[in-house]
Amino acid sequence: MTHPPDPTGQRSDAVGRRGSLVLGVLLVVVGLAFLAVRQWGLDLASTGWPLFVIVPGLVLFAAAFLVGGRPGTGFAVAGAVTVVTGVILAVQNATGLWATWAYAWALVAPGGVGLGLLVYGTLTRQRDLALGGGWSVLVALAIFLVGAFFFESVLGLSGNRIQGLDTLLAGALVLLGMLVIGFGLLGGRRRVG
Repeated sequence: MTHPPDPTGQRSDAVGRRGSLVLGVLLVVVGLAFLAVRQWGLDLASTGWPLFVIVPGLVLFAAAFLVGGRPGTGFAVAGAVTVVTGVILAVQNATGLWATWAYAWALVAPGGVGLGLLVYGTLTRQRDLALGGGWSVLVALAIFLVGAFFFESVLGLSGNRIQGLDTLLAGALVLLGMLVIGFGLLGGRRRVG
C-alpha cells in the first residue's frame, strides 16, 4: 500500500510515536519479566529457556512498527514466526511432548507467517494483508488439527492415547470448517456488494 507524500510530516510523526510506544511497552514488559525471574529465583536455563526465543521474536515484531511500511511486514512475519516457535518449545518443554513437532510445524509456517500478517495488517489498517494472514492462520490450524488427529488418535505418537481426544479433534475440525465457510461467504458478499 503506497501513500502520497506527506508534506506536513504528520504521518512520519505518528509512525514514530507508535513505534516509540510499542518499543517502550516491550521494554517495560521484558524488564518486569526479568525482575520477576530474579525476585522469584527461577532458573531460566532449565525451565525458561524458550524465553530466549520468544523475547527476540517480540523485539522483531516491535521493530515492524518502528520500520513501518513494506519492510515492517517482513519484521512482523519474522517476529511472529519466532514467537510461535518459542511458544511451541515452551509447551513441549513443560509437557515433554517433543514428538508433536510431527504436526506442530504447521503452527510455525504457515501459522506464524499468517499471524504476523494478520496482526500487522490489522494494526496498520491494511485490510488485504490482515485478510490474507487470517486465511493463513486458518489453513495452519486445519493442518495442525488434521496432523494432531492422525498422529495422536490414529498412531498414538506421544505414547498414551488420551481418551476422547479423537472426538475433540474431530469436533475442532468441524468448527474450523464452519469458520472457513463463514469467512468465505462473508468475503464473497463484500466483494460483490
